[in-house]
Amino acid sequence: MTPRPTRPLPARPAGYVELARYSSLGRFWSYLGAAERAGREVTPTRGDPPELCRRRVTGYALPGAALFLDTARVEGHLEDGFETHPALLALLGGDPGPLRAELNAHYELRVNFVLAFTAGRDLIVKPDFRFAPIVPGLGTLPAGLPLQARRLGRDEVHVLVQRGCGLA
Repeated sequence: MTPRPTRPLPARPAGYVELARYSSLGRFWSYLGAAERAGREVTPTRGDPPELCRRRVTGYALPGAALFLDTARVEGHLEDGFETHPALLALLGGDPGPLRAELNAHYELRVNFVLAFTAGRDLIVKPDFRFAPIVPGLGTLPAGLPLQARRLGRDEVHVLVQRGCGLA
């Protein structure tokens, strides 16, 4: 295990979601330790000193997660022009079912995030959840299609972070 970070962030940066108030450094360490034991890659964020309580956790993927797709963003992209695909035509017709079926069959949700602990004793996270092909080239959706997760609620993010760390 990498050396344990001990210096909290002075404040919560923009873009972070609160996981827990009045948390502890021990809880932050338990998340990081569990993530490493679960085989995730835990690295300091670029430019941070090793003692700062902020780590990037990568390596967890959730298959069959099409319900998290931001269909509004996909539809907005389709209005500007797109490659023809039956699932995209159905989405434009108001039926997201075929697109979700395609995602569930050939794509997974990559659950990457930055976990941090602040001086105010808040455990916070900056999620970076994106869809990617399980096997490159197997999916038939256009390569430039923005397959991003919708804005998730705090509880949904918390569960995904716990699963990403191997705690749930």
